[in-house]
Amino acid sequence: MSFEPGALQNFLSRGGIMKKLGLVLIVLLLSALFFSACSKGGQQTSGGDYLRFAWWGNPTRDAGTLIMVKLFEQQNPGVTVETETTGFGGYWDNLTAQAAAGNLPDVMQQDYAYIVQYNDNGRLEDLQPYASKGLIDLSNWSEAGLAGGRLGGKLIGLNLGVNTFGIETDVGVLQQAGVTINDLTWTWLDFERAALQIFQRTGKQTMGIGPDTYYQFFENIARYFDVPMYSTDGRSLGYTNNAQVTAAIKEWLDVMVRLRAAGALYDPEDSLIAVPQPESPLAQGKTWNNWNWSNQHVGWVNSAGRPLAFRVTPAPSATGMKAPFGTYQKPSMLISMLTTAKDKDLAAKFINFFVNDVDAARILPGERGVPVPTHILEALSTWNFDANMKHTFEYMTRANGVFSPINPPDPSRAGEARREMESPLLDCLLGRITSDAAITRMNQAVNAVLSR
Repeated sequence: MSFEPGALQNFLSRGGIMKKLGLVLIVLLLSALFFSACSKGGQQTSGGDYLRFAWWGNPTRDAGTLIMVKLFEQQNPGVTVETETTGFGGYWDNLTAQAAAGNLPDVMQQDYAYIVQYNDNGRLEDLQPYASKGLIDLSNWSEAGLAGGRLGGKLIGLNLGVNTFGIETDVGVLQQAGVTINDLTWTWLDFERAALQIFQRTGKQTMGIGPDTYYQFFENIARYFDVPMYSTDGRSLGYTNNAQVTAAIKEWLDVMVRLRAAGALYDPEDSLIAVPQPESPLAQGKTWNNWNWSNQHVGWVNSAGRPLAFRVTPAPSATGMKAPFGTYQKPSMLISMLTTAKDKDLAAKFINFFVNDVDAARILPGERGVPVPTHILEALSTWNFDANMKHTFEYMTRANGVFSPINPPDPSRAGEARREMESPLLDCLLGRITSDAAITRMNQAVNAVLSR
C-alpha cells in the first residue's frame, strides 16, 4: 500500500478544495486513492453485521475517520458501520437525547470529563473481559497508558492519545506585531501586554473565552496552587475557599475586562457560539489566537490555511511564577463500548482495530493525540510527518517540564455545573457586574448543581 502518513492533512490544506468540493466528495476521493493502493486482509466477520460509531470532530478528523471506518469494513466483509459526528458541544447534547430515547450508539468517542457521568449511569461496558477473550489486544499497552480508562475496577475506555490544553497562535500576526512569546515562563500579565501590542499594531483581537473551554482557565489556575477543580466527593468546587486561587481567577477576569475596554477582546457572546473550525474567528483572521487541545493543532492549521503554533496556557502572575504550571497531559479522548451495544464482540473488534491497527494509525497519525500503544509509537518513529504534525509531537516534549499530574475524572454533574458559569462570566466580561461578583455567582451556581 502507498498511502503516506500526513497525506490527508496535506490534501485538506490545499487552498479552496474543502469549500469547492465539500467534505463528502473529499472523503470519496481519498477513499478511492486509499483502497486502490491497499489490499490488506483481516479477521473475517459473517455477513449482515452492523454497528454504530459516534465521535466529535473537525473536518480533518471526520474525513480521516470515515476512511478508517472503510478500512475496517474492508477487513471485515459484510460489516456495516454507521457513523455519526458533530462538534464537541452538540455531541453531548445529541447523546443525551439518544440516551433518553434508548438509542445510543454501540461505540463512542468518550471524554475524560464525562467518563464518570456515563459510568455512574451504567452506560459503559467493561472492556477487560473482551481483552481476556482475545478480542482486544492490550499486550502493547502500559498500565500508565490504561489508567485513564480505568474507573471503579473496570476498564471502561481505551486512551486514543495524550494531549494538553493550550493556546493556538497565528505565527504571521505575532511577527507583524513584533511579539515574542516564551510560553514556558509567561504569565497572564505577559499575555495582556502581548494582546494589546498585537491589537495596536495589527488590529487583530484576542479570543478570551470559547465554547466548552472557559472552565479550563479556572481548572488550570486552581491546579497551579495544588488545588483540584472539584472536591474529593465531587459535590463542590475544590477551590471555593482558597484565597490564592480566588485572587488569581480575579486577575484573569480583570485582564479580560481590560482587554475588552481597550477594544482588543473579541466579542465574548460570539466567542461562546460553537462554529466549525473553518468559520472560527482564528481561521477567518479576526483573532490572533484560539484556545484548544494540542491534538487539534493540525485541524486548526488546515482550517486557517496559514502557519499556527501551539503554546502553553499562561500562569497566574498575582503571586509570582513557579513550575510546574496548572496544565497537564490527559487522555485526549477515549473509545468506549456502550452497555446497550447490539453485538458486543463486533464492537470489541472495532475498538481493537481503532487503537491497535498500524494501517489505521497511518491515516490520522496523532490527530487524536500522541498514541499510547508501543507498537504504534515504534511505527511513528519511522514515518515522515509534515511540519504541523511534527510540531504537535515536539510541543508535548518541550512542554513536559511545566505539566503537573492529572486529577481524577470530573464528577458526574460537572458538565451541567460548568454551564452555570457562562451567565456570570458573560455579565462580567460585558461590564455588567464586577469580577468579585462574578466569582461569587459562579461558585454559588456550580456548587448548587454539584451538591444536588
